[in-house]
Amino acid sequence: MTLHPTIARVTDRIITRSRATRAPYLERMAEARARGPARAHLSCSGQAHAYAASGADKDRLATTTAGNLGIVTAYNDMLSAHQPFERYPGLIRDALRGIGGTAQVAGGVPAMCDGVTQGEAGMELSLFSRDVIALAASVALSHATFDAAVFLGVCDKIVPGLVIAAQAFGHLPAVFLPAGPMESGLSNDAKARVRQQFATGDVGRDALMKAEMAAYHGPGTCTFYGTANTNQMLMEFMGLHLPGASFVTPNTALRDALTCEGARRALSLSALGQSYTPVCDILDERAFVNGIVGLNATGGSTNLLIHLIAMARAGGIVLDWQDFSDLSGVTPLMARIYPNGLADVNHFHAAGGLGYMIGELLAAGLLHPDTKTVAGGGLGLYTQEPRLISDTLTWTEGAAQSLNDKILRPVSDPFQASGGLVRLAGSLGTAVMKVSAVAPEHRVIEAPVRVFADQDDVKAAFKAGTLTGDLVVVVRFQGPRANGMPELHSLTPLLSILQGRGQKVALVTDGRMSGASGKVPAAIHVCPEAVDGGAIARLRDGDILRVDAVQGTLEVVTPGIAERPAATADLSAHQTGLGRELFATFRQTVGAADSGASIFGG
Repeated sequence: MTLHPTIARVTDRIITRSRATRAPYLERMAEARARGPARAHLSCSGQAHAYAASGADKDRLATTTAGNLGIVTAYNDMLSAHQPFERYPGLIRDALRGIGGTAQVAGGVPAMCDGVTQGEAGMELSLFSRDVIALAASVALSHATFDAAVFLGVCDKIVPGLVIAAQAFGHLPAVFLPAGPMESGLSNDAKARVRQQFATGDVGRDALMKAEMAAYHGPGTCTFYGTANTNQMLMEFMGLHLPGASFVTPNTALRDALTCEGARRALSLSALGQSYTPVCDILDERAFVNGIVGLNATGGSTNLLIHLIAMARAGGIVLDWQDFSDLSGVTPLMARIYPNGLADVNHFHAAGGLGYMIGELLAAGLLHPDTKTVAGGGLGLYTQEPRLISDTLTWTEGAAQSLNDKILRPVSDPFQASGGLVRLAGSLGTAVMKVSAVAPEHRVIEAPVRVFADQDDVKAAFKAGTLTGDLVVVVRFQGPRANGMPELHSLTPLLSILQGRGQKVALVTDGRMSGASGKVPAAIHVCPEAVDGGAIARLRDGDILRVDAVQGTLEVVTPGIAERPAATADLSAHQTGLGRELFATFRQTVGAADSGASIFGG
């Protein structure tokens, strides 16, 4: 199938825009590649230090060249998504011993949960944790004793941070090994209903706790289609997972087989063999375009509008929100997964999942078919699905048609003709909106604003019953420089209640919403942010704002606000406590949301 002209045009635009930064990056990777495996360059003393605790693998590390795999892990046993990684190092070591290789845990990275910290002070460290993870993973690999790497991570900031580090060590091959989603529990829709009932006082905390525990009940990622599961989709579309690896549940024979094969595959791609495939060759401009198409086709998390930009820039590739919007315009929305529908990721996977979707998009010319991947040449391999046949891991042809058209549809009959993301621009600045769950009748609103500088003030106004009539709730001073850009997802139930009462309502903020952003239109990531004097800092209660996701505009209707002085806010309460004081340098140096909200420049 011929590549769709918009896919080709946007890709060419990215390549042209990135030349000045991509070429020096590839030169650095070529220099690192030319030096060969670094382990042999260490002194005898250095090698002895590196191998001293390796037990049965010590002699093999010192005397053979079968390859040594570095494991970078986000394991902790507090978070369901990362608890399964406890077993992975042992599985990986055993798998590699069988082919004469070795593996060492190079280091760990922090992994925090946005669900636990939602609406809490700790959320103000969430976005910054991505760059901390990149730094920590780089420290882990800096010992330069590895021929390849595997990265164990799943959730919101963890995978993007690990990808940034993998790009810094882009001369090494790497495979990302997921843990998989937990088994389905209480449906996400039922959980959401209980949350709304609690918000209105119709049920007590005991009912809320019972529902939450029934929804989040075992090892693995949350089953809704938020940032964590969007990350897993991206790793498959971009060729860093083995085909079909994303949504296999933890602690199963198939999950273990994929983990072992992923480790063997990573080592087979090292410079010691004949199939050398470093990360820098996989993550090119085409791979990022494929990832953005996947993001739109699945109605994925708005957080990736920040993370993908930061991930790409780590490899010298410059993306902007217009790329996302243009690709969204030609990408059909093929999936309905909560919060865009009632199904969870397990139901999506059973209906045909990513393999079916990739096959459809390839046939329509909406993906680059010739990208390099950890599975080998070409994205066509990712239409296959893994099976255990007589205890042997085998890939077979995936679903040729959707097994449930209420969850997954073909390109020829999508849920909507365009993808789930829209760029908004106008006199208020630039923002983005996830529209895949927003009904068409709610995608345009022109109404007076109510301005808040704290999400708790919004909750207080809701409880006081003062959020009446049609309105646009503006929550400002929530950008990366102000307080780390926390998610404001805890506002979703309240705003949904207002919408359910027949009010027209929207949210506008320089902060973030969750990857589970839902039915209320939310213009988020507004740039410039309020602390930088952006137009959002000049709004006052009663100003008329037009939020138009159809035309892609974000306009202040009230005249004269540009001449007003910018409001200020007392942010001192957000500067200390729970480690926030340690991140002052991050707040001072972080870039804008539309450049990736990163401390690494750009």
